[in-house]
Parts: sequence; C-alpha cells; structure tokens
Amino acid sequence: METGRSVRRVLVVACLALAASTGCSQASILPRKAIALNDAGAVAFAAGHMEIAEARIALALEYNPRFVEAWVNLGLVDEARGNFELARQHFVKARGLNADLPISHHALGQLDELEGHYAEAEHNYRAALKVDPGFAPSRQNLGRRLFERGAYDEAREQFLRLTQVAPTVSYGWTGLCESLMKVGRQEEAESVLARMGPVFDGDPNVAILRGRVLLLHKHYVEAVATLQPVTEVADPPRAAVAFAWMSIARMGMGEGDRAQAEADRAVSLSPSDSLAKYAQRAVRKARAEAAAASAVDLEQPPAQGGR
Repeated sequence: METGRSVRRVLVVACLALAASTGCSQASILPRKAIALNDAGAVAFAAGHMEIAEARIALALEYNPRFVEAWVNLGLVDEARGNFELARQHFVKARGLNADLPISHHALGQLDELEGHYAEAEHNYRAALKVDPGFAPSRQNLGRRLFERGAYDEAREQFLRLTQVAPTVSYGWTGLCESLMKVGRQEEAESVLARMGPVFDGDPNVAILRGRVLLLHKHYVEAVATLQPVTEVADPPRAAVAFAWMSIARMGMGEGDRAQAEADRAVSLSPSDSLAKYAQRAVRKARAEAAAASAVDLEQPPAQGGR
C-alpha cells in the first residue's frame, strides 16, 4: 500500500514524556538522570550514532535496571545493527518487567516483521492494543499487516479506529481510503478523502490518493498537477509511486514520450516497486500497440473514391 511500505523503527523517549500514550507509571520513581540518559540515547540514535546511543542507554539502565523504555531502546539499537537475537532478549526483558505497557509488545512485533514472522507480529501488535487500545503505532502496523495479506475489511476496521485515536495522523485516513477501494467501496473512499480537508494538503500519501481518484475519473491534467509535487520529495519510494501514476495519466493525455520517461524514472527510483514496474510495462505495451496500429493504417490506405 502507498501509505507505508516499511517497518518504522523509532526509539522510545523517556517514560516521563510517554506517560500519556503508554500508560507508564514509572515516571515518578525513575531517577531523573536515568530519564535524561535515555533521552540522550534516543537523540544519538536518531542521528545515527549507535555507539553513543548504546552507551547512554546502558548507563540509564545502571541507574535503574527496571527502566522498561530503556530496555526497549537498547533492543532497538541492536535491531538497527542487525543483532536480532540480542534485540529480542532486550524486548523480552522489558516485557517481563512490565507486560502492561504496550511498547515491548510493539517492539517484538516490529522485530517479528523484520524476521518474516508475520503471524507472530500481528499477535504482538494485538497484545500491545489489548493493554492500550489507544497505542497508535501498533494500530497502524496491525492495519498495514492486515492490508498486506489481503484482509481488507479487518484492515479497514483498524484504520478507522486509528483515525479516532490519532485523527491528526494521515496514515489512518489514507489506509482507510485504500481499504475501502480494495473492497469496491469507491464512493465511500472518495467521501473519506473529501472529509480530510486541507489539513493534510502537504502530505504526499494524501496527494497520491487524490491523484489516483482524479485518474479514475479521467481528469488526467488535474491528476498530473496533484502528483507532480510528490515527485520532488526526498523519499525515493514515495516519489516513484507518484511518477508511476503520473505516467499512466500521461498515456491518457496522449503524451507517450513523457509517460515512458516518467515510468522509467519510477523504476530507477525504486527498482523493486511493483507499481513502478507495472506502469513501465503498461506504457511500453500501450506505445507498442499504438505504433502497430499506426503502421497498419499506413500499409492500408483508404480506397480512392471514383468520379
């Protein structure tokens, strides 16, 4: 689906900041130094400084060995390094310390996905939601997993719930639209898209969906104008999707050369993207068929009328 093709790997900031979203009850008993070190580790991780992140988080755990979020963060550092076995040990440790927090279940779900254990991933996301139904990251990932395995009605339910618990996050809205499209409820999908209003105007996933709807209605020029800004974002997979849909719109406009260039650009940006490869094949086929038809017309000129 367009709205999310990779597992998000984000370090958890200190429990003090997450109290509202994770239901954490540790904040009042954690040493402030531990919280500060954990936060500093998260910042270092975000900057790609894995050794510094590991050192700071490990030091936070020396201040308090029962710091659940720090164990999760330490696991995420190992996960990013490819040390999946060690990462799992840290996540399981965090879950053992407090299974009533969603973050360890969620982290295990992400790791399961990375290792290709999709049923287990879904189980862990559901476990996170059981302890905190409002935990948006697990709701998002569960919806994506259900969508990817073709359980579109179930995915629609998860995305609908996501729009309720995190209404300012576009992923729930776009996932809901795509799920409705998959089950043939196009009018409802368009209605959801229309209700989103201008608040998500700068969101590339929303722009892609709006472009697709315009394509369905054969509003090719408007579709190209809507998709064009997405081709300029610093996100190659997302730009590739926009180029792919634009190439199809160009064919509808009769601009074969530009359609081919944009389809080729989509594949160059994301060689494994199925939509990009489909668009490239479709454009080549359409152009070949158009060229063949033109050749037939030249070989068989119309009969001359008599006097």
